[in-house]
Amino acid sequence: MSALPEPFAQRDAPDEAELNGRSYAEYATDVLRDRLIVLDIRPGTPLNDEQIGRELGIGRTPVREALKRLEAEHLVAMFPRRGTFASPVDFTDLAPITEIRAQLEPLAASRAARVASATTREQLAALADTISHIDLATSTPVTLMRYDLEVHRSIYAASGSRHLQEDLLKYDNLATRIWCLVIDRLPDVASHVDEHVALLQAIAAGDADAAAAIAREHVLGFESMVRSVI
Repeated sequence: MSALPEPFAQRDAPDEAELNGRSYAEYATDVLRDRLIVLDIRPGTPLNDEQIGRELGIGRTPVREALKRLEAEHLVAMFPRRGTFASPVDFTDLAPITEIRAQLEPLAASRAARVASATTREQLAALADTISHIDLATSTPVTLMRYDLEVHRSIYAASGSRHLQEDLLKYDNLATRIWCLVIDRLPDVASHVDEHVALLQAIAAGDADAAAAIAREHVLGFESMVRSVI
């Protein structure tokens, strides 16, 4: 997830493996979203569709479509006659985002525990095992953040609800931007990531009540941790 370089290098169009069934607009949306979420593209950075297109190896039209999608997700801000910019990170958003996530995250976790296929349960259990065997205390903030994103995205997908998944992805992305802005000052990020192990195990075991309870405490704990340094 490298930052957009300056000057922007021309590259070939993404191949089928990179696209993985996505359109150019979907590909651009995913690439830019991840860069915006982890602040590789810093808040307030101007975004030029032609330059981005050259770096991604695609035309301006799919880039423009991607930027419009990201505007709807509050990751990009567009201003007439001024241009397009990476949205600012507003700490006052933390409370309303947490309120929504505290309702939806337990729902996604409980649904995943009830409806996930056997294959998905195995994948979630394997992810829990991977995290449990990592020395989180010595892991870099970027590594911890990547595992956090992977866990949440996996649970949303396992919930079996496209609408729930879309909503939660949006709010988790916004929460992650806040997290990335203060991650170097947070007291115990490793423990926060380690909480995912019990959550994934509860879902894999089909324990909907336990999964919901752990998910809710995880979200509230995240807010408390961030507030301790802002």
